[in-house]
Amino acid sequence: MEPSHRATTLGYCHGCAACPLCLYSCRCARGKKDPRKGLKTTQGDCSWLLFLFCVCLFVLAWLYQALVLLNDFHNFNEFFFRQTQRWVDWTLPLLGLTVLLVSYSALLLVLALCLQLCGQPLQLHCLHKCLLILTAFVVAAAFVALDVKWAEEWQSAYISLQATGPFLHIGAVAGVTLLAWPVASYVYRSHRTAPKVCLLLVYFGVTAALYLAPLLISSPCIMEESQLPPKPALAGHRGAPMLAPENTLMSFRKSVGCDVRVFETDVMVSADGVPFLMHDEKLTRTTNVREVFPARATANGTAFNWTDLQQLDAGSWFLQKRPFHTVQGLSPEERSQAEAQKIPSLWQVLEEAKQHNISIMFDLRPENHTDYQSFVNVTVETILQSGILPQRILWLPDGFREQVRRQAPGFQQIYGRKRSQNETESVRRVNLPYQSISTEEIGRYRQDNVSINVYVVNEPWLLSVLWCAGVSSVTTNACQRLKEMKRPLWLLPSGTYLMIWIVTDCVSFLLILWAFLLLQKCSRRRELAGPETETEVLLTKINSLMQE
Repeated sequence: MEPSHRATTLGYCHGCAACPLCLYSCRCARGKKDPRKGLKTTQGDCSWLLFLFCVCLFVLAWLYQALVLLNDFHNFNEFFFRQTQRWVDWTLPLLGLTVLLVSYSALLLVLALCLQLCGQPLQLHCLHKCLLILTAFVVAAAFVALDVKWAEEWQSAYISLQATGPFLHIGAVAGVTLLAWPVASYVYRSHRTAPKVCLLLVYFGVTAALYLAPLLISSPCIMEESQLPPKPALAGHRGAPMLAPENTLMSFRKSVGCDVRVFETDVMVSADGVPFLMHDEKLTRTTNVREVFPARATANGTAFNWTDLQQLDAGSWFLQKRPFHTVQGLSPEERSQAEAQKIPSLWQVLEEAKQHNISIMFDLRPENHTDYQSFVNVTVETILQSGILPQRILWLPDGFREQVRRQAPGFQQIYGRKRSQNETESVRRVNLPYQSISTEEIGRYRQDNVSINVYVVNEPWLLSVLWCAGVSSVTTNACQRLKEMKRPLWLLPSGTYLMIWIVTDCVSFLLILWAFLLLQKCSRRRELAGPETETEVLLTKINSLMQE
């Protein structure tokens, strides 16, 4: 190589590595020196690189969990409101902070791998070390809080793996394949035997485990298309709460446009004996009770008579608090309609259900009321007097169920779960949270001809898994989104998935083998031609790959 050409190449080397070295080590002045004359990667630096890699994986795991949480995050917002009486949508702060942490740790990891390939020292700046420790602490605190306050979301994550497992496998295999370059570079550059052996054992052990991971991956959507059950029917959770204020006539009418088969709601009884719709025991979240009745704002909804309840605005809060991002898409006419919403009575909703030939499923609140039997009696009497077909009533409350069965034998009794094998004949419908039911249990219910409704399902990936598993219906806040699904997000015959698995593993193995052989060749040239030529050869290879 000509001297001028060699100088140009080495100059490009320092110019190429200067920016990553500056961002990773924040030592621009020292970064201009030849690392072989001063700076070297120490064992401590390698430990920090390992820590960075673990933090990056840790944050990615939290990002995955955060995306799973989105299906149920409205429940967290409601819980936070009940604790603080302030409405805050925590979705954007959660995702924003998570994306920031993922981007930061991933950027540092990419810079470290680039420096490793360029033969530059890996001396992580102390500021990055502090930030990485803080990142690990924040994510660990998030996982602990999730385990303490919202443990059922672990089951949600497990179910999500049935929807994403095959694709996570491909992504993980692609990741370890890309890591072959920096791993091989370290192995051929390092003169210490023990770290090299440990690194190779860990790397190839993880790679082999990922190659065999599909043996543990199971999903109901790995099936022939001919075996796909019918699409689950939709039940509007308090109507269509993403399109209109929940538990209002506007909300139920919007849900009719989403092709729901069932109105799902909650019933309370006023002080003067009128059943009305309300989910919360207090009226502060979904009405302007603080403005109209400030002295009684924190009273239970059952303490108000029907005349008082009709003075409340049950729609403006929807436009002010924006519980869902879909609120900003409402037209001016829909906004005016939302502002005019009042608390509806059970009778009014029964009339809507009769008009559209839709069933209605509800629970009674509060169930621990001292005069709960009167709640049941007045609710049943209102239903019977409305003239709706008894078969359209899906009765959820457990209290006084036998009395209701005798008083209105036509009601469809919905249970939380079959309690014993002897009840198989009487239990024909169950209503369960999606976290508490497995694919195997769904299969057993189907064998017993038991109709299964699962709640609350808002994300297409979750509907896809439950659809493939064979549930009969789902309760949803997002009827407008799930209505558009004509099939699950993915459906793979077992033979096709087996072929994808084998091809992915084989391609990965060949690429890893190629990376190790290529860098071994570069290492031999280094031994024959000296360290300066070795740098040139490696950089020439990298530059040519980047140009391609």
